[in-house]
Amino acid sequence: MAEEKLEFQAEVSKLLDIVAHSLYSEREVFLRELISNASDACDRLRYLALTEPALIGEDGAFKVALEPDKAAGTLTIADNGIGMSRTELIANLGTIARSGTAAFVAEAGAAAQGGNGAAAPSLIGQFGVGFYAAFMVASRVDVVSLKAGAAEAWRWSSDGKGSFTLVEAELAQRGTRVTLHLKDDAKEFLDPARLTAIVKRYSDHIAIPIELKDGAKETTLNQASALWTRPKSEITELQYKEFYRHVAHSFDDPALVMHARVEGTLAYSALLFVPGARPFDLFHPERKGHVRLYVKRVFITDDCPELLPAYLRFLRGAVDTEDLPLNVSRELLQKNPLLARIRSGLTKRVLDELERKAKDDSAAFETIWAEFGAVLKEGIYEDPEQRARLLELARFRSTGSDGLVSLADYVARMKERQDAIFTITGEDVEALAKSPQLEGFKAKGVEVLLMTDPVDDFWLSAVDAYKEKPFKSATRGGADLAKVKGDAEADKAKDGEGADASQGDVSGLVAFLKLALKDQVKDVRASERLTESPVCLVADEGDIDMRLERLLRQHKQIAASAKRILEINPRHALIKGLAARVAAKGASAGVEEYAHLLLDQARILEGETLPDPAAFSRRLAELLAQGLSV
Repeated sequence: MAEEKLEFQAEVSKLLDIVAHSLYSEREVFLRELISNASDACDRLRYLALTEPALIGEDGAFKVALEPDKAAGTLTIADNGIGMSRTELIANLGTIARSGTAAFVAEAGAAAQGGNGAAAPSLIGQFGVGFYAAFMVASRVDVVSLKAGAAEAWRWSSDGKGSFTLVEAELAQRGTRVTLHLKDDAKEFLDPARLTAIVKRYSDHIAIPIELKDGAKETTLNQASALWTRPKSEITELQYKEFYRHVAHSFDDPALVMHARVEGTLAYSALLFVPGARPFDLFHPERKGHVRLYVKRVFITDDCPELLPAYLRFLRGAVDTEDLPLNVSRELLQKNPLLARIRSGLTKRVLDELERKAKDDSAAFETIWAEFGAVLKEGIYEDPEQRARLLELARFRSTGSDGLVSLADYVARMKERQDAIFTITGEDVEALAKSPQLEGFKAKGVEVLLMTDPVDDFWLSAVDAYKEKPFKSATRGGADLAKVKGDAEADKAKDGEGADASQGDVSGLVAFLKLALKDQVKDVRASERLTESPVCLVADEGDIDMRLERLLRQHKQIAASAKRILEINPRHALIKGLAARVAAKGASAGVEEYAHLLLDQARILEGETLPDPAAFSRRLAELLAQGLSV
């Protein structure tokens, strides 16, 4: 068959250009990535061979081989794993879909242009570039692969400059051989001592032998035993770190390491990591986990929803058990009671470690929470069994602190006669902090939790209280501040002793607004919460919270919006003036325009879309014209 020439996917071409033309302080990481890929290929074949032993045949000793050739200037990384077909070579090596997202290209490009390149190695690993790291050291890469069970092998070749070729090839045994034609400044990677040091540093944890072929001599460079089976005392921090990078396909350092061996009626080992940075797919709709399941050290799957709850899907690592059958299928995994017990044990252990971190190193825990708190809060909604523990772990922004606060912190600071934990939900912390709905709370010195994760609206609706203190939305009409004993100065102002405390009589204005806006609002009333703004919208006590309603509307879960209550500030000059005009002139057409402007102003403050922007613009223009003509 004639050689075929194909173009890289556009994102891959951009990525390869970044790789080839940026400076990297640790180019040796390319070897780690290629060895990791080779190890994964062996793991996948070993699993398939449980039901199709003919795929392995007589060649059951899996290994990865490094073959430096100084005369030719090439380094080959070979494995006897599952191999790739022609279609898989195109899919795995010709597109970015298997190794990252288009968003990576933009970020990596910005990093490469914005500095001296020192941060580039962590960036490349963080987004899982994998195979493409080979072009940091190679002017050309040849990949020859024979898929297990197939009859024909294929050769993939590229210089990393926009295209690659495919042609039929010959390979004596199944697997993949990646040959790097090293650049002149990368010939150091032909030195056996250099290769040995790299493998010891990055890949000692790989559970299959990594052999160095130096002439007629073959030397195994790694311990070739599963890291989770070794005693903790024999494992270095670097080995933990490199194993994490292997299973996570990442270059960041883990924020938390959990290594445990459980023995008894149910035996399993677990080596789990909390990543240092948020993975790209954390909020993917499928909410897949990425902890590898092994049975008797045989890789089974890295997609086992039954292994851990979805709200712990940010974890990376491996779980190995002796108690499941080797020929376990997806259907058996879903029904196996042993897996349910492992899931329960792992969940409790992870929460134990997070609680310990929160107690011993609050700053480090807050860093973890900043990355994964939004996911952990899904558990408050979904996992009643662990709800109490997750509520204790939860951290929030609030009006009472510049940093994160716990619910225990909040309750300890509650004002006298305050009987509820007040919350407000929205998209942005700064915008929420400026919300007119919080003015009365600030005047009283009452702390309000600022919640910006979409899941907040859902778990708040499912949780009644924390330590017998109910959660109440500050956007609801029933948020009663009158009985709370707040700051002395604020109380004096509210009681009429302050200079601006005079409310005046707005009952006539309230009656007029109710009539003018009767089709658009549920009610109009004088506000206890407003101290600076003239108006705001609030939800009635029994109605759905306003932000939750917006979220449900966006996802077409509800069709119509509930009418809101318009609150007016009796102490505001605008409201006082409008009340005086209504008292003097009654319900004139000009005054009715003010009513609609006030309602639109409240909608804008709430972040709502105006139902009739043209009418708002016309009314505002007329009002400005009247002011200029005075």
